[in-house]
Amino acid sequence: MCDLVARTGRHQQRYEDGRRLVAGCIPFRYRANNDETSGDKTKKLVEVLMINSQSGPGLLFPKGGWENDETVEEAAAREAIEEAGVRGDIVHFLGLYDFKSKTHQDACCPEGMCRAAVFALHVKEELASWPEQSTRQRTWLTVPEAASRCRYQWMQEALLTGFSDWHDKWSRGGGGTNCDPA
Repeated sequence: MCDLVARTGRHQQRYEDGRRLVAGCIPFRYRANNDETSGDKTKKLVEVLMINSQSGPGLLFPKGGWENDETVEEAAAREAIEEAGVRGDIVHFLGLYDFKSKTHQDACCPEGMCRAAVFALHVKEELASWPEQSTRQRTWLTVPEAASRCRYQWMQEALLTGFSDWHDKWSRGGGGTNCDPA
């Protein structure tokens, strides 16, 4: 049984310019590179965590409504706990991504337009139980695997242009974060 409880409802939701504001993250970790062909046994392989969708095929990154009583970073970290059962450090803002929600149309946002602030979250802990574990499954994937299994184009873009570009620059010494791949 999980002691944590997922937030529900829309009464605390943030809206701006007819868009529901959403916070999400791309959870990531490093694991040993066991690729015999790479020749570099010391290099760590980056993996990202995706979860199943509750409404169809494909995989997603944790995301959800940004509420009035929290910062956007707090909202992204909360969604990672609620949906994926992971805790970690927000290490980089990856960008803003606009998309249309088919399921979240309401009086404040009749068109269902959303704007997601997406962050890289360096995972420090995988929880044994979490609020949505009865409906969510976690899957660790390499970036190419994750890109091919992304349900939504905007999430694939966040992964390939946001996360990958940042991580490549950071791993060469130019990204400016506190996570360590070694």
